Amino acid sequence: MASGSGTNSSNLFSGDMDPEIADLIGGGSGGADSEDIPEFGDLFDGGPSQDDEQTASADIDMSVTAFTRPRVTEEDPKPLFNDKGYYKVALTGEGDASKRVHTILSQFLNAQDPQDRSMHRGRLIPAYWELFRSIAVRITSSLPQPKVLLLRYGMLLPTMVSAEQRTMLSRIILQNTTGEPIYYGDEWLRDVARGRINASATDETKPSQRREPDKINALLEKTRGRHDAQLNLIRNTVQQMGELEDDLKAKVQIIGDHDRRPEFENLAAPYNDMQRSAIGEITNIMRRLATVNKELARHYRELEDLAEQLQDLRDREDAVGDVQVDSRTIAEEANTVRQMTKLCVGRQGNHFPMLMKQYLRGALFDIGTRENVLNMLADAEHLDPGVFLRTFKMQTNRIVPNVVLLPCFGEQGICWEPFERYNRASSRGRLAIPMYPKDLRVAVVAALGDLRWQIAKEKAQHYWMEEGLTGWYYQWFNDRKMRGDVKDAFIQDYILWITRESEGTQKLDREVRDIFWRYVPFPQEVKDRLKNRGFVYTELYKKDQNRAMSDGY
Repeated sequence: MASGSGTNSSNLFSGDMDPEIADLIGGGSGGADSEDIPEFGDLFDGGPSQDDEQTASADIDMSVTAFTRPRVTEEDPKPLFNDKGYYKVALTGEGDASKRVHTILSQFLNAQDPQDRSMHRGRLIPAYWELFRSIAVRITSSLPQPKVLLLRYGMLLPTMVSAEQRTMLSRIILQNTTGEPIYYGDEWLRDVARGRINASATDETKPSQRREPDKINALLEKTRGRHDAQLNLIRNTVQQMGELEDDLKAKVQIIGDHDRRPEFENLAAPYNDMQRSAIGEITNIMRRLATVNKELARHYRELEDLAEQLQDLRDREDAVGDVQVDSRTIAEEANTVRQMTKLCVGRQGNHFPMLMKQYLRGALFDIGTRENVLNMLADAEHLDPGVFLRTFKMQTNRIVPNVVLLPCFGEQGICWEPFERYNRASSRGRLAIPMYPKDLRVAVVAALGDLRWQIAKEKAQHYWMEEGLTGWYYQWFNDRKMRGDVKDAFIQDYILWITRESEGTQKLDREVRDIFWRYVPFPQEVKDRLKNRGFVYTELYKKDQNRAMSDGY
């Protein structure tokens, strides 16, 4: 284990090295109490435990049409990082993984030469992720709080961030009080481990290699999706029937409201023109009600069949045993979280995996907490009302994807998958958002742009380069002979569309603006405001009116 004097300086920290860090990594001054210096035997033999928090995974409520903004975005500071034994507890019991991290971190913090520091930094990254995976596979057990906070915030050594930053992080609300599927890393891994959320799809697992529980779960998800779609179809049919019945009641009211003949004892007059028209309309309504009633009866029969299939699959799942997945699956999910992190950071980004004060910028508002991300999602959905809408079998539902908050210094969010492969009807899919980005709004909007692109591409299938949103954009991209990934270009333009064009600042190519105006439309109130912000928006507004008049929109 590398050691160094407490007076050694490093450009990683302002001034002298924090004495607590020096103690923890085995340096310290000669006057330090030897009992304060953790030994390998102390670090890597058993440790205290503490109950972790549980996160419930709620079913999708198709009746919800918008986000409910959180009433508060922070709470009073909590003593999360005050324990001087935090670092020791975080590493305790993780075997070779924690030994390796402890050794390399000591060398990294004590390195004076920039090349040595860079070398240790490169070695520390894979070692940290090995530790992350080691902790993740035991996520369903009663993990000590420091281990949970490592998975959630990337906090391994509290003194690597300033006291003010620790206080700021301690104000983050721990429990999910929003009711939305937004997860911190530990919550996500825990729900995957408990079978509440399916493991993220990867290209490595072949269907033939899946275990029996996995096959049953795949069928269960597919049947659940069909069941949910059928249930929503019934809701729409019932709503249609109710509208027809209300119309019928109104027409009957018209028929019953007779004119009077005052010259003949004020007796009721014959039906007038409006009443005779209402009688004809009643006939049509009754015919339509009969048709809707037959459709509703058929839909219920199909739903009953699906409910039986769903119950049968649930019984088979119970017969197989506990739905809690094995440690290998959790290890793979931890690896997937690492891959998500790499994508959020990008090739040229900061891949350092631990929280460090030099990289943690801004106030709590700038951090990707659950409440902050929810507010950003609500802002984006207001400008792009169709971003969470998904049409399946002629039924359109609002389905908010699962959002995983990753403790990394990423540049932008990503869409890992737009929906699950076995349930395209009602599965949430999943987005990943970095917690410590340069610009949180840009990071969130980038993930939604990625979602927009993938949903549109899946909808067009083999014709994605020719039809719809992706087709028009690809043709423009190809005609301009642009280089790079067409999806990346789309995401960057989507960011400009939401952040700048929505305010009337013209940043997009004219043809791209036309494509977005039609296929990623702003709400009418924004369009009404923009039509007065320049000639280009006025022309787009007129095109909307022309399409509406020709019924060709």
